[in-house]
Amino acid sequence: MRPQPTTGRLLARVNRKPALARARGRHNGQVDVVSLGFRTDVAIRLAEGGQVIDCGDHIVIRSPDNPGYRWGNFVLLASPPRLGDLVGWQARFGGLFPDATYQAFGVDVTDGPAACQDVFTEAGFETERSVVLTATGLSGAPRHEAGRAVRPLAGEDDWRQSAELRAACADPGEAGAAPAAYQEFATRRLAANRRLTETGRGTWFGAFAAGRLVAQLGLVPVGGGDARYQDVETHPAFRRRGLAGRLICLAGRQALADPEVSRLVIVADPGYHAVRLYESLGFRPVEDQLGYVRTA
Repeated sequence: MRPQPTTGRLLARVNRKPALARARGRHNGQVDVVSLGFRTDVAIRLAEGGQVIDCGDHIVIRSPDNPGYRWGNFVLLASPPRLGDLVGWQARFGGLFPDATYQAFGVDVTDGPAACQDVFTEAGFETERSVVLTATGLSGAPRHEAGRAVRPLAGEDDWRQSAELRAACADPGEAGAAPAAYQEFATRRLAANRRLTETGRGTWFGAFAAGRLVAQLGLVPVGGGDARYQDVETHPAFRRRGLAGRLICLAGRQALADPEVSRLVIVADPGYHAVRLYESLGFRPVEDQLGYVRTA
């Protein structure tokens, strides 16, 4: 593996929109990621202190501060593998992450059918399909409710409440399958969010009801004119009250006021109702994002 440039230089390269065509499915050596979803994912992992190693036909992403984070420790393939090649990629993953209890691969394509899902499903992988949406402006003015405050998170009490809200919004299946491992993952993710905020690399916003944090999200400028939303969460008891929409608009309009940000990026499960909310605010789907996970 060739020596890597500094984090700042590599971050700029990841976020530069691909200008050179890739021959035979290989990255051009400058970590030009075609997928907007993965490009912004990788940029945020770098901002968090992660590592990215460009190996030509694949990129290795590591998050040393959170080794249990699947999409912080994965392999991004430059092109879909053929069935006979997947065993080799699995061996490669095992060598890179010997302590992992899973295998996770992304495929750097923008159209779902091009990701060769069958190759992975036949090998026992689950598909994690997302839709990437973008907006250059936000429409609508979500209603304001008395007693609701919307502002950036700051201070120990806000971050304590952020952890409590994350626990309340956790997927019972994911959190319940291995509660200790999930708690460790969630604690480390919260620490990364806080570092991004306190170092000025991103902002986490919260909606408060009588001083209680009931909804939150992050927004991280990632270069190339883009800012990427993270972790849009609303407490189950406060959903369908317009809180997520208010947060998205507040954060997005604040980001777009920066001359270095011209486009907002958000990623969602295509079958989840949140997609309709995002579209009502002015977001439009632009590509698919495909990842594959297999539990060891």
